[in-house]
Amino acid sequence: LHVAFVVVERRSAHPLVPLSFFGRNRVPTGSNVIGFWLGTIVTGIFVLLSLYMPQVLGYEPIKTGVAYLAVALTSILAAGAAQSLVTKIGIRTALMIGMSLLAVALVYLTQISPTSGYWGSLFPGFVVIGIGLGFSFVPVSIAALAGVSPTDAGLASGLINTSQQIGGALGVAVLVTVANAVTGSYNPQAPPSDIAQRLTDGYAAGFWVSAGFAVIALIVVLTMLRGPELAGAGREDAAPAHLG
Repeated sequence: LHVAFVVVERRSAHPLVPLSFFGRNRVPTGSNVIGFWLGTIVTGIFVLLSLYMPQVLGYEPIKTGVAYLAVALTSILAAGAAQSLVTKIGIRTALMIGMSLLAVALVYLTQISPTSGYWGSLFPGFVVIGIGLGFSFVPVSIAALAGVSPTDAGLASGLINTSQQIGGALGVAVLVTVANAVTGSYNPQAPPSDIAQRLTDGYAAGFWVSAGFAVIALIVVLTMLRGPELAGAGREDAAPAHLG
């Protein structure tokens, strides 16, 4: 499908996504790669946690939703802080902070157990995730438009959202597959504690893989987000962050 898209776009007189855009816009191209991995991380986090809390901890749907308030409120506050700080510390530094925090939070969540409590086990990780999201989505959204000409602004804005959505779809497929592979098949008549442990092992494995995605994204930040386009970004190019 990807090859067919490239062939069609190359031959089209008026391509939807001119491939030359990626050649002349290094920073936005790197931002889309980061956005892709960010999508895999974020969607994976919420899918795995949305399975873990009801299936293992026995949370009711409304309790699961309330539990996520820690992530939502923290990410809102962090996004505001990131938008103010990004012009001082730079887009690259802000993204490094965000991705590092997400990686730390995911490694922390690998320690979940069938008896984990919310305040002692989940809440600290949720707060770090919220801060990491704020310091990831804001700068990557700004960098996606850095140095882009006004005629390409709409294309650049659409690309970063598309990259995140594609990454999210892949993240769900990969992480759920990993979790199911580790959990394996089990006897429904087995003791509930044994089933809960196997499910937990699967979700923990998914968090390890997602932490690996965060490390990859951090490497992309270090290697691809370079250039004079970043110097003036964050002032006129700043846009409200899209947190998922």
